[in-house]
Amino acid sequence: MPADTASPAEPNDAADQIEHDRSDAERRSGWRTIRKVIPYLWPENLPWVKHRVIWALVALLASKLISVYIPVIFRDAVNVLSDEGVSVLALGAVGLTIAYGVARLMNVGFQQLRDAIFARVGQRALRMLALETFEHIHRLSMRYHLTRKTGGLSRIIERGVKGVDFLLRFLLFSIGPLVLELLLIGIILTVLFDWTYLAIVAFTIALYVWFTFKVTEWRVKLRREMNDQDTDANQKAIDSLLNYETVKYFGAEAREAGRYDSAMAGYESAALKTSYSLAFLNFGQSFLITCGLVGVMVMAAIGVQNGDLTVGDFVMVNAYMIQITMPLNFLGSVYREIRQALVDMGEMFDLLEQPAEVEDKPDAKPLKVTGGRIELDNVRFGYDPERTILKGVSLTAEPGQMVAIVGSTGSGKSTIGRLLFRFYDVGGGALRIDGQDVRDVTQTSLHDAIGVVPQDTVLFNDSIRYNIAYGRGGATQDEIEAAAKAAQIHDFVLSLPDGYDTAVGERGLKLSGGEKQRVGIARTLLKDPPILLLDEATSALDSETEQEIKSALMMAGRGRTVLTIAHRLSTISEADRIIVLEKGKVVEQGTHEALLAQSGRYAQLWNRQQVEEA
Repeated sequence: MPADTASPAEPNDAADQIEHDRSDAERRSGWRTIRKVIPYLWPENLPWVKHRVIWALVALLASKLISVYIPVIFRDAVNVLSDEGVSVLALGAVGLTIAYGVARLMNVGFQQLRDAIFARVGQRALRMLALETFEHIHRLSMRYHLTRKTGGLSRIIERGVKGVDFLLRFLLFSIGPLVLELLLIGIILTVLFDWTYLAIVAFTIALYVWFTFKVTEWRVKLRREMNDQDTDANQKAIDSLLNYETVKYFGAEAREAGRYDSAMAGYESAALKTSYSLAFLNFGQSFLITCGLVGVMVMAAIGVQNGDLTVGDFVMVNAYMIQITMPLNFLGSVYREIRQALVDMGEMFDLLEQPAEVEDKPDAKPLKVTGGRIELDNVRFGYDPERTILKGVSLTAEPGQMVAIVGSTGSGKSTIGRLLFRFYDVGGGALRIDGQDVRDVTQTSLHDAIGVVPQDTVLFNDSIRYNIAYGRGGATQDEIEAAAKAAQIHDFVLSLPDGYDTAVGERGLKLSGGEKQRVGIARTLLKDPPILLLDEATSALDSETEQEIKSALMMAGRGRTVLTIAHRLSTISEADRIIVLEKGKVVEQGTHEALLAQSGRYAQLWNRQQVEEA
């Protein structure tokens, strides 16, 4: 092969390189996670947290000092009983036995004291991080939520928050204390016996740690695969349950069960690999520890036979080796859990670092609604940069007017409503309320000024009272009933056995479409906004219910600027002005009568719907 010709990478080499890069990325992510968690342990503005951490560490140090001295007391008791020596504490066999019991009790007591002191710190960190994640998710744009699956998102948060508590507790109380304990035992073995004891112990520990870390790195990949399968199965289950009615309509129970079982089969396979690898790891760890233990004990036994050591020394060496074995076994599981916690928390911090597409400007001011004038000035927008939805739309809704936007499917009607509520920012032009660009005001004040009645009102799985009261925090029962009367649902609610305490079910499925819409209207009326956005609020209802809801909506719109996005033209014939959109452009506008007289696009849509209804 010529010297200047590079050989192509082998497939396995490429896969190994990808996996190596991924491992490096995960390690960097792990350090990133640790850096993000530390402030919860040592916050600048909360001295009580720092005090608790310090006192927890003091209790930890006390428990470790006592634990490494316990074998010395045990040795002295054995020597006194065998008449081979005297006690350092100058106590008899009974006194040494009692001292041994007291030392063990103090060791456990300081450990429990440490946990009790630190518990509030850990729970506070867990609560703060969970709240921060919850708030951040609500700040993320609609575009993000439309591309995510709720089941997978909830699973990421659940695993991440659990990982925080684990990482805080074991990072502080396992790894550091383990190193301290091993160091103290190493010093004692060197001083009281011989450096060869320390050499064997150190070699055993090094080999154990190397083996544990290597196998655990392999197991993390298996665990990641298991997590992915778990998330996939959970997503399928939640998706199927949310679409319960659709599943029933198409008799797809067996099909859904098959999809779920397929996902669970993948999880089962990954879980079995994880279990088998755990068995291999545990056996390997036991083999290495046993070899080290036997080596040290053989040396101690030879020392006793030669008269260099006492029986008590032999017992003490055994006690120290067992004392080393326990935390080392613990190290294996702790390292596995910490690695997994870092993976889980890494996913959650990735979520926290997901930028919000729509954010308030640093100098954003509250929106001041003086009349409720809405103006779209040459607005351009597309969900995808390569596919423009709105192509220079200009329209105005004067204070107190009802302006309807109609057009065929895909013309951009609902997009205007989303831009008004600022789920997205315009790509060009401007959208103003009373002369203020919505990008220059705070989102909270903008949302407070606009009431929305969507095409499909989604309710919380709670009572009718709770769902209506959601329109304004702290609303009284009289205010709730007044809103319900205005939405023409009060009499219906009173006819129910539980009245306003009636549970509406998941997403309001226990109510009919018209009843849900009325609850949604009542909720919006209770909010009492100066601007009302009706996004095809009656398109999913039958004609009779539509007329009833239309009456409620007309009452709701009195004294407000109303922007209504309509599919059924019969619901907006009384609008002050009708805007006709086609392919993202305004092609006609005027009153119902004027547009019919033009015999243009609106007249075509109207005539077609009249024929369909007839």
